[in-house]
Amino acid sequence: MDLAVVWFILIAVLWIGYFCLEGFDFGVGMLLPILGKGKDAEDTERRKRVMLGTIGPHWDGNEVWLLTAGGATFAAFREWYATLFDGFYLALLLVLVALIVRALGFEYRGKGSSAQWRRNWDLAIVIGSFLPALLWGVAFANIVAGTPLEVVETTLGSGVEFQGTLFTLLNPHALLGGLCTLLLFLTHGAIFIALKTDGDVRHDARALAGKVGIASAAVAVVWLTWTNIITGNKIAAWVVTLLAAVSLVAGLVFNRMGREGFAFLGTFLATLFAVGALFLMLFPDVMPSTLDPAATLTTLRDGPGFYAANSDHTLGIMTVVALIFTPIVIGYQAWTYWVFRRRLTTSHIPDVAGVRERVHS
Repeated sequence: MDLAVVWFILIAVLWIGYFCLEGFDFGVGMLLPILGKGKDAEDTERRKRVMLGTIGPHWDGNEVWLLTAGGATFAAFREWYATLFDGFYLALLLVLVALIVRALGFEYRGKGSSAQWRRNWDLAIVIGSFLPALLWGVAFANIVAGTPLEVVETTLGSGVEFQGTLFTLLNPHALLGGLCTLLLFLTHGAIFIALKTDGDVRHDARALAGKVGIASAAVAVVWLTWTNIITGNKIAAWVVTLLAAVSLVAGLVFNRMGREGFAFLGTFLATLFAVGALFLMLFPDVMPSTLDPAATLTTLRDGPGFYAANSDHTLGIMTVVALIFTPIVIGYQAWTYWVFRRRLTTSHIPDVAGVRERVHS
C-alpha cells in the first residue's frame, strides 16, 4: 500500500479519536448551565462541580488527538496543511481561541472566591465548547464536499490556493454539518454525564439525552445522506453511514432503558462511523476542488489532481515512529479512563458552605 494512503488512514483514525473523545467534553461544557441548574445556589454549584469532575481527568488528554492530527497532516501532507490553513484560517483561528478560552475556564473557575467569577468562567467554558462543536462540522462539511481551489504558479513552483472567503464556507450544507456535530456532541456529552454520575444529575442527563438525541439523529440522517449524494454515492460510505445511524438509535434505546454504558458505546460508535464515513467519501482525495479538477489535492501519484503528500522518506520515518508511540499513547489514555471510572455524586463535592455565605452576604 502506498505510504500516502497509509497516512490518510492514520490521520482519519486520529480525527475519529478526537471527535469520539473530545466530543463528549464539548457536550458536557455546553450543558453546564442546563444540567448544572439546581434548587438553590449551593445545589447549583455542587451539580456544576460534579459535571466538570466527570471530564476533569480527561479533557486535556483528549485534546492531544487534535494536536497529533494537525502535526501528522503537516508532516505527511504539506500541501493539504498549507491549503487548509490558507482557506480556513479565520475559522480555525476561532476554534483555537475557543479552545484556549475553554481551557482557561477549566483551570481558573475554582481559583476565585466570588459567584460572579465562577459565572464568567462558566460562560467561557460554554462558548469555548459551543464554537468548536459547531465549526468542526462546518469545516469538515466543506473539506468533503469541496472548496474553490485553483492551481497557481509561484517562484517555488506550482501550488494550490483557496479562492474564497469565510462566507464561502458558510453555505447551507456546511451549516447543517455544523448543526449535526453540535447536536451529536450534546447527545454524546449528556449520555457521558449520565454514565459518570448518580442521583438527580444522572436522571436529568438521561432525560435530556433522549430529547436531544432524536433531533441529532434526524439532522445526522439528512446531512449524511446529502453528503453521500454530493460525493458520488460510494457504497462503502453508505454502509458506514448506515452503521452510524444504527449505533445512534441503539444508544438512544439503551439510554431510555437506563443502560448508560451501552448508550455511551452507541453514541461513541455513531461518532466513529460518522467521521469514518466522511473520510470514505473523501478518499482518495484530501481536499476536492469545485473549480478545477487539476487543483484537487489527492493521495494518488498519477491521478488527475495535485499530489499532496510529502516524500516517501519522510513518510517512512513517520510510520516507524507512529508504530512505536501510538500504542503507548492509546494504552496510557485507556488506563486513565479505567482509573477514573467510578460515578460521581454531589455528596463527593467538598463543603461549599462558602458559596452559601457569599450568596447571602
